Amino acid sequence: MSQASIAVPHPVRIPLREILPWAIFTGVLALVVLYFVSTESGALELLSSNGFVHEFLHDGRHLLAFPCH
Repeated sequence: MSQASIAVPHPVRIPLREILPWAIFTGVLALVVLYFVSTESGALELLSSNGFVHEFLHDGRHLLAFPCH
């Protein structure tokens, strides 16, 4: 019988220089989403004059236990 060789997986190293821009982008995007879900109550009238942002995020605020009214 012949012996089968078993491939041993080796960890892949990812340099910090490649991760850092994506980590910063993800952090900024998370902060923007957190702002809109938590505190945006129609203060930015540039986006919508009829409260569309507020109504769109209304249920999400209650789901995350942020006060809305």
